Amino acid sequence: MLPIVAIVGRPNVGKSTLFNRLTRSRDAIVADVPGMTRDRHYGRGRMGAKPYLVVDTGGFEPAAPEGIYREMARQTRQAVDEADAVLFLVDARAGLAHQDRQIAEELRRTGRRVFLVVNKAEGMEPAMAGAEFHALGLGDPLPVSAAHGEYVSDLMDWVLGELPSAPEPAPEAGRHPMIAVVGRPNVGKSTLVNALLGEERVVVHGEPGTTRDSIHVEFERGGRRYTLIDTAGLRRRGRVAEVVEKFSVVKTMQAIEEANVAILVLDARHEITEQDAHIAGYLLEAGRALVVAVNKWERLPTEARDRVKRILARKLDFLAFARLHFISALTGAGVVALLKSVDEAYGAAMARLPTPRLNRVLAQAVTQQEPPRAGVVRPRLRYAHQGGVNPPRIIIHGSALDRVPDTYRRYLERFFRDAFQLQGTPLRVELRVGANPYAARARRRR
Repeated sequence: MLPIVAIVGRPNVGKSTLFNRLTRSRDAIVADVPGMTRDRHYGRGRMGAKPYLVVDTGGFEPAAPEGIYREMARQTRQAVDEADAVLFLVDARAGLAHQDRQIAEELRRTGRRVFLVVNKAEGMEPAMAGAEFHALGLGDPLPVSAAHGEYVSDLMDWVLGELPSAPEPAPEAGRHPMIAVVGRPNVGKSTLVNALLGEERVVVHGEPGTTRDSIHVEFERGGRRYTLIDTAGLRRRGRVAEVVEKFSVVKTMQAIEEANVAILVLDARHEITEQDAHIAGYLLEAGRALVVAVNKWERLPTEARDRVKRILARKLDFLAFARLHFISALTGAGVVALLKSVDEAYGAAMARLPTPRLNRVLAQAVTQQEPPRAGVVRPRLRYAHQGGVNPPRIIIHGSALDRVPDTYRRYLERFFRDAFQLQGTPLRVELRVGANPYAARARRRR
């Protein structure tokens, strides 16, 4: 499981700004208005040497008696309970507040590892920015500027250095697929798990949100071993009301990180929503091999099926690498073919690509279409090798590769995918610029 880092503090100290900096996104709304963030917000940390999940929380007011601020405090406490480490943000410009003391006292009682972070310290002497916050008794404060990125990298080196890394998969676990079944609530995930198992293993009910935790189930089919992970439904943040359902979001994200292959379950009777696309986007970002299952197909009128297929092709065009299946988890129709596509996607995700053949394919791709010139320079792609699996990573070395446009990188991904028949898995192509062997000689001449 990936470690979880929660960001807490009183309103308007810059928690969402730091969240966006750590995730290198703009997912959290940022405004100079206290209480802008009310729900917990989860993302994948991108700053630091280790993978982790980061949680943005609303302004923490421990003594809030009622109303929205009391609910925000409940959500923050839940985030702290989930977390492996807590970043306690205070405001260097506003100074030490009574509310900071209340939060510090509550955090001490949790037993969590707390890092005291003094935000908005740009332009200030670091020792002076954090001086008065020593009174909180939470160790040495680390001044940062989330808005400008100052010392944020140092902060994460400090935090991640004291957290355990996500454990490597056991050798036995690497020999069979781990399959996460994900999707919005009430699309039939648990019914599909039962259909794959051939028994009523997990609870199925018409009420959305029946599954509240990730459930691991091992089974065999055709002499091959699998592990299924039935996950709680991911829904839009504004639609999640119960604390127990909010807790399930992080479990689902961890299940996605743990799995080799994901089955994205959609409901054929409903329009493909923005949330479906968000879940698919997270799966793609995590690099998971993927199979799309459009469930409850038997309930859809025949005349509506072509329209649904057109909508799917348009809204999920970024998942063109994934097999699409129209199934009925309730009757078992299409489930056998679905599992065959899972095997195919797993095989593609774990594929070993021989270096000699990679270089032959690279030469063919460049011969067919050279990278465009960048001014007077044309990038040169010299050789390639594999850099990892799940998803497969192809590393290409050469010169001026920092000038290769994204359109050409996507062309290379398609070319390699077709050449190696990598169906069902994302593919990463990384371009690395080789060092100039004459650079030192040129500097000496100067």
